[in-house]
Amino acid sequence: MSARSVDVRLVKAGRTKIRYPAAVVADDGTRLTVRAPWAAEGVRDFGFVRFEPGDVFVEHYWRDRWYAVKEVRAADGSLKGWYCDITRPAVVDAGEVVVEDLDLDLWVSADGAEVLRLDEDEFAASGLAERDPAAADAAREALDALEALARQGSLPGGQETGLR
Repeated sequence: MSARSVDVRLVKAGRTKIRYPAAVVADDGTRLTVRAPWAAEGVRDFGFVRFEPGDVFVEHYWRDRWYAVKEVRAADGSLKGWYCDITRPAVVDAGEVVVEDLDLDLWVSADGAEVLRLDEDEFAASGLAERDPAAADAAREALDALEALARQGSLPGGQETGLR
């Protein structure tokens, strides 16, 4: 990819959930890495982490994997952790990255001690298992695989971010 920036578009249930510009850090044809400031309005407090203005995300998207891994840093550069979205493989085309959010998420704290599976209730309620059983299976397998890698200290993208 020759462009130095892209728009990241997160789609959920067929609609654009959020769209934001990001700077391309690297693209090897399989994995695209971008850097973007926190794109939502205001603060989002999950209880285990707060995303807020000034936070910076280094986001790894794969064209062949069912997830995205996002390193989250505070405005002062300190590492907050990694937020992982279970998604269909990313589609990168014409300066845009499109990822379809499949409701499952994983949080990994900066020290790797806290690994939390998130939104499994939303995933169950989404109806994906009935509409597209193969996609639902791939999503569950991706979450299980990411959790295992996180617990081993080898989260994809972690080599650039210091997680081992």
